Amino acid sequence: ATGASARYLGLESEQRLRNKGVTACATCDGAFYRDQDVAVIGGGDSACEEATFLTRFASKVYLVHRRDELRASKIMAERALAHEKIEAVWNTELTAYHPGDDGKMKSVSIRNRESGEEGSLEVKGVFIAIGHVPNSGFLNGLAELDENGYILQVPGKTVTKTPGLYAAGDV
Repeated sequence: ATGASARYLGLESEQRLRNKGVTACATCDGAFYRDQDVAVIGGGDSACEEATFLTRFASKVYLVHRRDELRASKIMAERALAHEKIEAVWNTELTAYHPGDDGKMKSVSIRNRESGEEGSLEVKGVFIAIGHVPNSGFLNGLAELDENGYILQVPGKTVTKTPGLYAAGDV
């Protein structure tokens, strides 16, 4: 049960800013951003859940999504968008991270996908909620994988095509 790892944007300086403003876990890191502005990147249930959770700590939460509506379930989307601390930033993608002199997140650059207009958000934290990548690369053909790298199993069973190799959880 090797699990899955958070998918990141792959932008320059993202790796360097991990745990210095870039993270994928509001539950783990949200309390570090008390009374600060943060951004959540994504539009699904996870992004809405992360944004809503962060309202316990952050002064403002920008919910940045590349489309003009959330993919989240209706109830999750409504809950997030109704919260006074959450501001949706539609049709927008994050294009760069900018650290301050202390080496921690200071701001991000954003670009509207429709108008091309560029801007920035002054945020101390960016929470990436755009999905996960299964940790299945080590299998080297021992199990059949779908197009996303998840192990294909017999429904309701943990067996794989290799005798003695079982899959559990995200993998």
